[in-house]
Amino acid sequence: MDQSSHYYSGRLSADRLRRCYDIAPPRVRQYLEAELDFVLQKIRRNDLVLELGCGYGRILPALAANARGVVGVDNSISSLLYGRKSLRRMSHCFLVQMDAVRLSFRDHAFDLVVCIQNGISAFHVNQRELILESIRVARKGAIILFSSYSERFWEHRMDWFRRQADAGLLGKIDDEKTRDGVIVCRDGFTASTVSRDRFLELTAGLHVRTNIVEVDESSLFCEMVCR
Repeated sequence: MDQSSHYYSGRLSADRLRRCYDIAPPRVRQYLEAELDFVLQKIRRNDLVLELGCGYGRILPALAANARGVVGVDNSISSLLYGRKSLRRMSHCFLVQMDAVRLSFRDHAFDLVVCIQNGISAFHVNQRELILESIRVARKGAIILFSSYSERFWEHRMDWFRRQADAGLLGKIDDEKTRDGVIVCRDGFTASTVSRDRFLELTAGLHVRTNIVEVDESSLFCEMVCR
C-alpha cells in the first residue's frame, strides 16, 4: 500500500497533527488564515456545511459559528476522537469517520462542501471520483471548494515541511527527489499539488460552473457552483 495513503490516519493524526500547526511559521499561519477567510465568505447563515478531511476539527468552530450546522468527516478515528473532546459543547457540529470518496450521506444534502489545505492531493484517492462524490451530496446552487498550494508558495511550504520533519512529525525529506511542487520523504510519504489546468481537467464536463482563484499568493482554489 502507498505509505502516503494512510499517513494521516496513523503517524500524522490527533495530537501529532495539531503539533504541525503549532510549529507553523508566520507566513504559513497567514496562509492558513487566508484559506479559512475565503471559505467563511462563502457561508450563509442557514447553510449546512460539509468538510472533507477535517482532521481533529481545526476549522470546524469557525465554520459552525457562521452556519446552521457543520459535519466534518475524516478517515482517522484517533483525530476524530481527539477533536470531539474540544467540540463536545458545540451541538450543531459533528465529527464522523467516513471515506471521502464513498460518503454515506444522501444526495443533495449540503449547501457548501469544503476540502481545503490540499486535501485533494493529500487524501491520495482518485481525484475525479472525489469531486464527483462531492457534487453528489451538494444541492443545486451549492458551492464546492477544493484548494491546493499556489506555485508561488513553494519556499514557504518547504520551510513548513522541513520543520515538521525536524520535529519528527514527518519522515526526513529526500532533497534529491523533492522538486516541481512534489515533496518526497524518505519513509515513502509524498505531497503533491493540483495546478490550475489540472483542476479544469478534473471538472471538465461536470454539471458545475468552475472558477479558479488564487488567494494570498499561497492557495489555489477551485470553486464549483452546482447547476
